Amino acid sequence: MAAKKQVVYDESKIKTLSSLEHIRMRTGMYIGRTGDGTHYEDGVYVLVKEVVDNGIDEFIMGHGKRIAIKIEDGLVRVRDFGRGIPLGKVIDCVSRINTGAKYNDDVFQFSVGLNGVGTKAVNALSEHFLVRSHRDGQFAEAAFERGELIKKRKGKSKDRNGTYVEFKPDPEIFGKYKFLEDHLSRRLRFYAYLNAGLQIDFNDKEFISEGGLLDLIKEESVYEKIYPPFHYRDKTLDFAFTHTNRFSEEYYSFVNGQYTTDGGTHLSAFREGLLKGINEYNKSKYDGDDVREGVLGAVAIRLKDPVFESQTKNKLGNTELRGAMVTRIRDIVVDLLHRDKKSAEKLIGKIEDTQKLRKELQTVKKMARERSKSVSIRVPQLKDCKRHLNKKKGKGEDSMIFITEGQSAAGSIVSCRDVNTQAIFTLKGKPLNCCDVKRDTLYKNVEIYNLMRSLNVEESVDNLRYQKVIMATDADVDGLHIRNLMITFFLRFFESLVRQGHLMILETPLFRVRTKKETIYCYSEGERDAASKKLGKSCEMTRFKGLGEISPAEFKQFIGKNMRVSPVVIDGEHSIPEVLNFYMGKNTPERRDYIMNNLVIDQANL
Repeated sequence: MAAKKQVVYDESKIKTLSSLEHIRMRTGMYIGRTGDGTHYEDGVYVLVKEVVDNGIDEFIMGHGKRIAIKIEDGLVRVRDFGRGIPLGKVIDCVSRINTGAKYNDDVFQFSVGLNGVGTKAVNALSEHFLVRSHRDGQFAEAAFERGELIKKRKGKSKDRNGTYVEFKPDPEIFGKYKFLEDHLSRRLRFYAYLNAGLQIDFNDKEFISEGGLLDLIKEESVYEKIYPPFHYRDKTLDFAFTHTNRFSEEYYSFVNGQYTTDGGTHLSAFREGLLKGINEYNKSKYDGDDVREGVLGAVAIRLKDPVFESQTKNKLGNTELRGAMVTRIRDIVVDLLHRDKKSAEKLIGKIEDTQKLRKELQTVKKMARERSKSVSIRVPQLKDCKRHLNKKKGKGEDSMIFITEGQSAAGSIVSCRDVNTQAIFTLKGKPLNCCDVKRDTLYKNVEIYNLMRSLNVEESVDNLRYQKVIMATDADVDGLHIRNLMITFFLRFFESLVRQGHLMILETPLFRVRTKKETIYCYSEGERDAASKKLGKSCEMTRFKGLGEISPAEFKQFIGKNMRVSPVVIDGEHSIPEVLNFYMGKNTPERRDYIMNNLVIDQANL
């Protein structure tokens, strides 16, 4: 056995990086994930947020009621109409880390940006960055490339006070990225909801709200609301809530205008305060699950010294505010319910219906568990792997489960899978259409119940055992139908599993084009035609109808390091109920008419 090479650890191995070098080398510390713009939390959107935050801070302090944003061909332009950066500090404020006015409570009491890092990170991570401050008839401008100053100038200005920033994210950091307008629009709508009266212009759109979080609850969800939302707002606390007929609870939480996607102390205090307030109002002891099922809520707080768990500010960590906030929200909720008795009655009615259904469901669950024990201690359709996802410990992020169609497809995967990280769940036929069923039906259906047990999502999606849930079905009509039935199941009962990016579709080749010397696998007819042209007329062409037709030796490369998967992405997420009901519901005549009226006939293949 060869001796392990020893690396000398001495003074020469110690490095001191400049702030610019550190930002570019350790990008994740400053903006979280980089990404290519596909996901809402990707770094290119964090860059936009960091610049817009400065304009929001000006508005909060009473300066500037409009922010103009234009994004075209990857170039971002942001203009606010606040006080403008003091002209002598323009360069320092966008290039020297830990420099800014956000440390001064007299200037910024409830700032979004806190650490003097945000705009500096944008500058360092942009191939082009320009800042211009207009202030009392004068301007100062500075241009940078990847954080290095290349030009500066000053002069007289006829423009209104405020700050203009333009930047283009660096492809050396972000690769081939793109800005998705839906993601940007969602962020900017949140800014409008949180800052009543602020006008945000984005390309050809305008975002403005007078009702604040009340508008968010009314507009951000198309789920039917059981009663008009309750709403409270003062200088430091703003919240609104209602109940819908969804099975899950959903919250939007914010701190100083920052959307805290992972919640934190303020959100947990809001949830507890809501429960205590409802119980005190009705002199009851409802369980938290019964009260919070179907809740749609939003909470925003303003703090002088918020403590976030990362530079990207996704989760608030101020534990000291929890007790006082719970008590305050409890008292406000009690007062709101007393003020609107009619809506309060509907709220209590919803909770009691949920409580009754939950008790009935417990009986069904017990029967399902007893039935499964009598069949087998283990799930018969599951071939498990050794490593599993544990979100709290950060383990098993390479684990995955393939949901396959029939034994033949499963057989191909079983013989070539990685037993450490790849599990398989085999469907016996077409699964249950879950579009219109109630929760108790899931426990009465053996296959669906076994799938829930395998994934361990029966109680909460947070317990999911695999990072990736991959649907591996045939590329024919039946396979696509099974895929749609599975997507319907997850969207109907485990929507957050899809939102968190766990649900995926395995892409396998449709064609194999080969000669004695070369084999090309093709994922579309276009790739097939190109391969056929490349290999010549003598090539052999095979069409794969099902996964079972691909030999295990061939299949191994399609679930290995070069595996192709497409995430199931919720686009226009708040129309989920309408989409499911139309395509998977009981409106067969309406759906048939739609198909007949929109059927496209390919004359070339007739």
